[in-house]
Amino acid sequence: MATLSELTLYPIKSCAGISLRSAILTRAGLMTEQIYDREWMVVDANGQFLTQREHPKMALITPRLKLDTLELRAPGMLRLEIPLGLPNPADATVVEVEIFEERLAAYECDPLTAAWFSNYLGVPCRLVRFHADAKRLANPKWTGGVEAPTLFSDGYPVLVIGAESLRDLNARLEAAGRAALPMNRFRPNLVIDGIEAFEEDYVETFRLGEALLKPVKPCPRCPMPSIDQEKGEYGPDPLDILQGYRSKPEVDGAVCFGMNNILLEGDGQRVQVGQTVDVTLAF
Repeated sequence: MATLSELTLYPIKSCAGISLRSAILTRAGLMTEQIYDREWMVVDANGQFLTQREHPKMALITPRLKLDTLELRAPGMLRLEIPLGLPNPADATVVEVEIFEERLAAYECDPLTAAWFSNYLGVPCRLVRFHADAKRLANPKWTGGVEAPTLFSDGYPVLVIGAESLRDLNARLEAAGRAALPMNRFRPNLVIDGIEAFEEDYVETFRLGEALLKPVKPCPRCPMPSIDQEKGEYGPDPLDILQGYRSKPEVDGAVCFGMNNILLEGDGQRVQVGQTVDVTLAF
């Protein structure tokens, strides 16, 4: 029997996630307390997005939801609190930002927040929030023409990985004399236990109550899985092991781990760790 074993929401792109016992599944991704997955993003002075790929210590920026603020902590920094409420349009500073060659409007956070991120990362940067009127869609080539909104994710609203897939990788790493890796190296939103290793590649749909998720594209892997999420620095890279058996011809031979999903039904459905997941295979 397949079950939902982990739920993680990442309020700020490329920073640490928040492990949840329950969350709301929306067409744009996970949401809790009216905060969406990847609702915020760090950008440079030109509005270009920053990630752990260039700044691995972003992994150590740890968010925590409080009553009406998002609290951020990082090594050597004073605590920072960001208001959860959307800014007043009359007072908001709107800037243009770029993510994967898409240019979007975003709310710019205050100068104190910009200074906090700049001091921590050691480069001039600022925090922005997805604009209420902005629209960003997953690639229709992969969604079959379904309009699937997303915020500042790499391209799709929900990433799903099977727990057994990581166990399979870790067995191969250990056989090569290397340490096992935690799931947070791969930053999924949902982890499904009780399915075979990499069975998520062949799933037609995952049903969680009224919510129906459809895997649409294998998740190509950049160097980020090599970053130790507890230390914020590059560690052993699993991609050499994955290269031997996880190259996918449908994405030009890229090494893949996990499946990008869109929500077909059940927008607003609450899901929780431990619940049963009905899995329908694509054959």
